[in-house]
Amino acid sequence: MGALGSFLSSFSESFTAAVIMWPFLSFLLTMPILAFLYHRDGRLRFASAAAAYCSVLYLAGLACFTLYPLPTGDAGPGITYGIPPQLNPLNFIFDIVKDGWKAVFQTFFNVVLFLPLGFIAGRFLQIKLPAATILALVVSCLIETAQLTGLFGIYPYAYRTFEVDDIIFNTLGGMLGWFCAKLFARTLPQAPVGSPEITHDPGLIRRVVALWIDLILIALVTFGPWMFFDLASEVLFDKAFSLFGMNAVQTESVLAMVCFAIAFSGVEFIFPWIKNGSTPGGLIVRMSFETRERSGSKRVLFYLVRGAFLIALFALPQIVVLFTLVFYLITRKMPYDYLPG
Repeated sequence: MGALGSFLSSFSESFTAAVIMWPFLSFLLTMPILAFLYHRDGRLRFASAAAAYCSVLYLAGLACFTLYPLPTGDAGPGITYGIPPQLNPLNFIFDIVKDGWKAVFQTFFNVVLFLPLGFIAGRFLQIKLPAATILALVVSCLIETAQLTGLFGIYPYAYRTFEVDDIIFNTLGGMLGWFCAKLFARTLPQAPVGSPEITHDPGLIRRVVALWIDLILIALVTFGPWMFFDLASEVLFDKAFSLFGMNAVQTESVLAMVCFAIAFSGVEFIFPWIKNGSTPGGLIVRMSFETRERSGSKRVLFYLVRGAFLIALFALPQIVVLFTLVFYLITRKMPYDYLPG
């Protein structure tokens, strides 16, 4: 028990760091998590949301247990010298002979550490065993590569040992976790993943998540071309990108405005017009913003009013957001939903 206690105590700082990181990571990942749950289930379930945020805690712990503590000071591994990789897949046998129970616990821990990942893959993501195995293998290789490269070049040398047998036991743990998920499903069956229908009566949270996805797409189309052309111009001609005698700043502004107009029109007008009111974000979260049937001039008016509402949101975000929240809490609808059908 003394060896086990000593082994576990070495992870106390890593566990504390994971718990501290958890709320911040949960906040940052809230929108992707909600988008995934809406896409998979068509609605929010408390159990699914709780499982998602527990998964975030696990991922934070996985990162901290394998990469923390980081190198500190002016000397030591990762700073003034590196730790050579261990490429012998049977090295754990020599470690057990040399270090006894400590090496046994380390090997066992490498399996246990990836059990939750396999469980998440089988239960939450509902993927098959080959995909779960590949997921565990890729995650383990990513971690070991981070250790080998000094956290992808942040530190000049490797500060932890890259071990092939760690990858083997991590992958084994992921596979066992997947089987645990299937055994657990016999006790508490999970509803099969289907293809939920598109709702024409979305709630506020679903609308916000869809808009968040749409804004990301619009931003990528707005600024992506400028970044590409500017980088190409710097590499090929060693100067900032410019057009028609304008300087770089003017070119960026004009190109961004043109690209924004194209992106906004495509995402908020053309695409949903074709897809019966579903923007790209709306398709992901299974919703349409057309809450009633409209045709002809009434549908055109609806799209124009909704587009003007979104432009106002960009121009006066504080006022429009506050107004929308109050309006929705009272009516459970958006202002443009009241346009006649």
